[in-house]
Amino acid sequence: MPPPLHQGLVLDFGGVLTSPIADCTRAFCQREGLAPDAFLQVISTDPEGREIYAQLELGRIGQPEWNERTAALLGVGSDNLIGRVLADLRPEPLMLAAGQAARRAGVKVGILSNSLGSGPYDPYRGYGFDTLYDGVVLSGDHGVRKPEPGIYPLILKKLNLPAEACVFVDDSARNLPPAQDLGMTTVLDAEPAETVKKLEELFGLPLR
Repeated sequence: MPPPLHQGLVLDFGGVLTSPIADCTRAFCQREGLAPDAFLQVISTDPEGREIYAQLELGRIGQPEWNERTAALLGVGSDNLIGRVLADLRPEPLMLAAGQAARRAGVKVGILSNSLGSGPYDPYRGYGFDTLYDGVVLSGDHGVRKPEPGIYPLILKKLNLPAEACVFVDDSARNLPPAQDLGMTTVLDAEPAETVKKLEELFGLPLR
């Protein structure tokens, strides 16, 4: 088999290696008797909710404080709020398998994700971050988050690769331009089968 056309694959976590986050938040809202978009409105439109969410992603507050303050904005109970919001999150088998197929073919595979903390609820448990990937950068560990340009070189450093050698996959379009500016090839993930097909073309490898 010829060598891969790129040497690095960088993957977002939520919505790429998992089922869509928006599906989880809608299911949560339904269970709690809220409007379907209530959670997303609080973390993206409400000024206080947006700021609290940013502080969580940056690692400046932990899950317990975020749970309490965001629950108050939503008008729901605070106990394990983040775990309840993500209760329906599931692994995305096609993308997980593609990442490991690329790695077996000699591609370095890393994770670059805005984090939601790891305790007491750990959204990353069972995904093998310590053993199945060559580098992991979670925003809360570094005080910088996507799409801030400063986070992208961190994963390149962990993989010990130049940007031009890497492909970056994210399900949020706003997170792609800073990677492109560095020289990374980017893929917007909307449908797993289509994303895997695109990665097969970019790497010149079978990934299924």
